[in-house]
This record gives sequence, C-alpha cells and structure tokens, in this order.
Amino acid sequence: MIHSKLIVAASDSTSGSATTSSNASLPQAMAGLADRNANLFRRLGLPLGDPAAWIRLPDGQNIGIVRDLEMDRTRAAGRLDKVHCPADFPPATGTASGDRETASAQSVARFLQLQSIDHVVVDRAFPLIYAWYLGEAGIAISYDDELGVLDRRVKTDQEIDSLRKAQAVTEVVMRQMCETIATADVGSEGRLMLDGQPLTSERVRTMAAEAFMKLEFSMSHGAIAATLPHSADCHHRGSGDLYTGHPIIVDLFPRDEATRYNGDCTRTVVHGTPSENVRAMHAAVVASKEAAESVLFPGRTGEEVQLAVEAVLVNRGYPISRGELTDAPSIQHGTGHGIGLEVHEPILLDHGGGEMLAGEVFTVEPGLYGRQDGGVRVEDMLVVTSDGPVNLNQLQMGLDWNPN
Repeated sequence: MIHSKLIVAASDSTSGSATTSSNASLPQAMAGLADRNANLFRRLGLPLGDPAAWIRLPDGQNIGIVRDLEMDRTRAAGRLDKVHCPADFPPATGTASGDRETASAQSVARFLQLQSIDHVVVDRAFPLIYAWYLGEAGIAISYDDELGVLDRRVKTDQEIDSLRKAQAVTEVVMRQMCETIATADVGSEGRLMLDGQPLTSERVRTMAAEAFMKLEFSMSHGAIAATLPHSADCHHRGSGDLYTGHPIIVDLFPRDEATRYNGDCTRTVVHGTPSENVRAMHAAVVASKEAAESVLFPGRTGEEVQLAVEAVLVNRGYPISRGELTDAPSIQHGTGHGIGLEVHEPILLDHGGGEMLAGEVFTVEPGLYGRQDGGVRVEDMLVVTSDGPVNLNQLQMGLDWNPN
C-alpha cells in the first residue's frame, strides 16, 4: 500500500497550471539525476550522475544534497547557498540505506522534518521514491507544472550564446555531410558511392557522429539521414543506400558537452538534379518558414505560427495529414519546438501552442513528405525578441550543396 501523501492544487482555468498563489511561499524541491534531469542540472550547475536534490527554503536559500564526494565540486559551481550530503541527515529511526537513491530520498525527508517543513512544491520530474519518503515523513507535496519550465523557457544572454555556439558547430558538420552527399560518385542504378563503397544513411550518421566527437559534441539522440522510401515518414532515421536525384533529409541535433546546450538543424540535399516536384516542395517549405518567422514575436502564440505555415502550404496545394502517411506530399507535423538543455522543450509551435515570450528560442522546421517524391524539410533556430526573431543559423537553405 502506498502511504505517500500527495496534494495537487486545482488547475488555474486561464493558464492550465496546477499551481495556486498560495504555493508561492512554500518550499520547493527537485531531485533525481542531474545528468538526465535538466531542471535539476540548472539548479545545481553540474551534471551529477548520482542521486541529488535541490531545495529552496521559504527564506530563499538554495540547498543542495549531493553525494559526499561531489560536495566540493557542487560548492564550486556557485549555484547554492549550502551543500550537504545524505549522511548529514540520516533517518530518525536508524541508519541510512546502503542504496544511494534511497539514502538520498531519506535525507531529503529528514532535512525537511528538521526544518519543520510539512509541505513542499515539486516539479514534473520529481521521482516517486522521493515522494514516497516524504509521505512517510508526513510531508505533503503539491505539483507545479511551471516549476523548472517557465524559467528555462526564457533564456539568459549566456544561454543564448551557448545555443549560438551549439548551432554554429552543428552547421559545420551539416555542411560536411551535405557536401559529401552532393559530391559523391554515382554507381549502378544511381546509387551514391564514397571511396568505392555505397554511401548509406547509416554511413552518413556515423560520419556525423565522428565529426561531432572531434568537436567535443555528442549525438546521443542519434540523427536523421533519410531518403525514399523512408523520408515519407518525417521522423524516420533513414536506412540503406542513398541515390542521385532524390531529396535526402539531414537532421542533426547534437549536444555541446561543455555547456550541455543543444544544436538542431535540418537541410535537404539532392545529388544531381532535383525533379520539378521537389523544387516546388522546397520553394513552398522555404516560403512557409518565412511566414512562420514573421509571427515570432512576444505575445503571439505558437498556434499562430502553425497556422501561418499551413496557410502557405495549403494555398500551394499541399494537404494536412497528421498521423497518416501519404503518397503525394503533405503536412505531417507542427512547425517547431523550444530548445535549450533538451532538444525538445516547451512550448510547441503547433495547434494549441501558447503565448511566446521574449527570450525564448525555437526551432522553425516546416516540411512536406510523401511516398512518391520523398521529403523536404528546412530547420533553423531563432530567438524571439520584441524587435523580431534573431536567426542563429548562417547556412544556406538550398537543395544544391556541390561547392564546385
């Protein structure tokens, strides 16, 4: 039987948030593995691989509870007022567990007890094991769906610089991959060849991963290098041989291991001469991207961005087909998403997308996809400002990547 006491505040009818004004003075808590939990990483300043917790007390103090061997590094990161380890707060009933995660949860509960705290506000990633031990200690929790989200949506100047660097490095590798494809040799049946071997989707992804590794970036989420028939599905990674004359979608979204901020860029390349259908698809996608960017202002909504894209593409004869692949080119997905410490962050530029804020950074990536002609997508990263969007990309958007 679960004994943990869980209190969830009633939703606010205008914002959809599960918070209430009474939560503003309550302590806050986050916990888990900071190398996987971007909210916790941002509070601690280190991507710790062991269980850790962050607590904000009513007086504004930021407290960290981390493994003992990480205490000095965490202090040096400069994000916290005090740093403790689980051994500082063993359970009142006896010795702490030998399991690291359990001991961490026990210590958080005991720390709050010693502070005479009986109610905390937690974020969407708060682990159940911590909720359990808080409940066992008689400490109630409230869920705040904006905690750790709203502050990450609006980027600081330093964060924007980190994203600009990540996107610049992404473009370096993107250019290498697109030019490699565009200048490959042609073998039997139009198959692309490189150094006497078939140039495949898998080979392009491997080359990209190696290039990023040399630049101290990682490609842990993989990448996309897709052509017919797989590019009819907008998120297919691609598989097998690449061919001349067909559009090849290259989508790279690596992470800078120094800052942990992500790049995300897509270009479409055609080896040889693209068909008239593909040229028309590409022109429509670029025009819809320009329409999307014209809406990227504070106070406008993600839904408005999506509607601007759809208006252009539908006017040019391309239907909307969400959730179903089509033979002829169609619109399969939303326009974009927030980006930062994670590749996909709130909010979406799509139907239901809420109000955009100054300082948010989005990908804008309209596309068209079908079994007959393949897929075309172009993606840049832009900052929302009151003076209009700032594009962090410099790379050309065309289909021809042959530098000769």
